[in-house]
Amino acid sequence: MASPGAIAIPTRRPHVKNPALPLAAAAVLLLSACSTATADDGSIRIVASTDVWGNIASAIAGPDVEVVSIIDSPDKDPHEYEASARDQLAVSRADIVIENGGGYDEFMTTLLAATDADPEVIDAVDLSGLAEDDHDEKAGAAHDEGEHDEGEHEHGEFNEHVWYDLPTAVAVAREVADQLSELDPAGADGYGGRLDEFETGVAALQESVDTIGAADSGAQVAVTEPVPLWLFEAMGLENVTPDEFSEAVEEDSDVPAGVLQDLLTTLESGEVRMLAYNDQSATAQTEIVRTAAEGAGVPVVDFTETLPEGEDYLSWMGGNIERVRDALAAG
Repeated sequence: MASPGAIAIPTRRPHVKNPALPLAAAAVLLLSACSTATADDGSIRIVASTDVWGNIASAIAGPDVEVVSIIDSPDKDPHEYEASARDQLAVSRADIVIENGGGYDEFMTTLLAATDADPEVIDAVDLSGLAEDDHDEKAGAAHDEGEHDEGEHEHGEFNEHVWYDLPTAVAVAREVADQLSELDPAGADGYGGRLDEFETGVAALQESVDTIGAADSGAQVAVTEPVPLWLFEAMGLENVTPDEFSEAVEEDSDVPAGVLQDLLTTLESGEVRMLAYNDQSATAQTEIVRTAAEGAGVPVVDFTETLPEGEDYLSWMGGNIERVRDALAAG
């Protein structure tokens, strides 16, 4: 399953200067320096790569489970994050580790490789099944194109921002509940009850998504990065951004002048109903695009990769959906 006109996301490798062995050694030193209060006390610990997954875990786990999110600020870029010894220590003490996967948070691969512990690992991309569906669709498209133009068009990489896919959020929440219930059978009823509450909240979000889809399916939208495209796919929106634009932004490289002009022309056409803007990866060229959209009367909706302060997953996604609805109504 791939989003309409989905933009390819090249996988960027984080520039990790600390290899696994030095990380592990540093973690041992840090552990030895910690007080006895940090020794294993029998409590359950979850470590998540980002605060999005950490928040979902906390919603299921409740107050008696310690949840640590490594990326806990908009100032930290998961693509380029350099794992620390303290991060390694947290992973070495974790019972459950949640990673996004799909090349998004490969610092977690480094941390897991460096620990002698054996935590349960929840990989959101693997759990979603979206990557396999996306690969099948692209393979079929490449085969069809090969019959016509010898496959000259090159398909891009998988959109790993799967927390914008509501069924994936539920799948991760269910897996957290299952793992916690195995570790703590006495608390299973509590985990199950909180899971039910979370699923009820997501179902309400899905109803709002379906309502937008019924009213605006096929509406043209543009993006500076593919962050919200799984959500847009569920709404039936059509992404008309040139692939090369978002690829360049993702790679921290300059957008070719012709590609930038193509997007500006598209925004000025009067056909685009909304621009989705990722302020966490803003560049001079994305600012040009934003200014052009505002000048053309195209509503701009900001999206982030991490939780805004004071929000939980349900309120955050609810706000995103509401802003899309309002933008489409105005656009």
